Amino acid sequence: MIDDAVEGFTYYLKVERNRADRTVEAYGRDLRGFTQWLKDRDVTDVAQIERDQVSDYLVSLDARGLSLRSIARVRSALRHFFKYLVKDGIRPTDPSVRVRSPAFPAALPKVLTEPQVEALLAAPDRTTPLGLRDAAMIEVLYATGLRVSELVGLLRAAVDPEIGILRIRGKGDKERLVPIGEVAFDLMVRYLQQARPLHDPGAHAPEVFVSRRGSRMTRQNFWQRITAYARTAGLPDGLVSPHVLRHSFATHLLEHGADLRSLQAMLGHADIGTTQIYTHVTRTRLAALHAQYHPRAQG
Repeated sequence: MIDDAVEGFTYYLKVERNRADRTVEAYGRDLRGFTQWLKDRDVTDVAQIERDQVSDYLVSLDARGLSLRSIARVRSALRHFFKYLVKDGIRPTDPSVRVRSPAFPAALPKVLTEPQVEALLAAPDRTTPLGLRDAAMIEVLYATGLRVSELVGLLRAAVDPEIGILRIRGKGDKERLVPIGEVAFDLMVRYLQQARPLHDPGAHAPEVFVSRRGSRMTRQNFWQRITAYARTAGLPDGLVSPHVLRHSFATHLLEHGADLRSLQAMLGHADIGTTQIYTHVTRTRLAALHAQYHPRAQG
């Protein structure tokens, strides 16, 4: 009987696998829902369960409005249940093997608007050495889309002053060339000439950006600094991070006409599918702008 099999499975989880009580309860609850669904269809023995029934049950959960995460959790419970049945010789095959998990829609990255970026860039006090450094770091980050680890690890030797190009060694130790832009480049040069010598007089550190003690900046330090500037700029809590600036760089570049392949090269994505998420962001933003401003967008 199905109920006996479920009871044996939960005992197995608790006693033999030493699973937490909460996990055992969750699996039991999910399986009882499935077994009741089967009983309503006159299926009372585990030997009768077929692949289509497992698939149909998951579809029925979707029809009832369960979230994709909840459905994926139920599928996981079913997979473990049937593996147990096969392992103990109760069933010869696992009917859940080829039942696909529901696909989770990719979460769209948070993006700053261009006015929000301008407010953030204006927040550091550029008349102080640390403020000038921070302004240069934020400007370079937004101008290049670097990862924060690439920004704090940027070497002075990797800056080509002749054509405004950075040589970045990113994930997988792969090198790429990233244009920096005149505004960010000029601010970085100003920092190198006016502020950096005050923190590293002997120019011992190979990195472009250094702490007040002349050592390499850490990702955590920069994260704290940019978060404080976001508050100064009046931006919502939790909105700004180094990675959000990278997302903003990519999205704004596409909105202003950049092609996807060039953006992929600048971001250092191995797969263009990773870069394509920004086309979805752009479409979402354009749809929102249309709905807000077009005179016939709403009935």
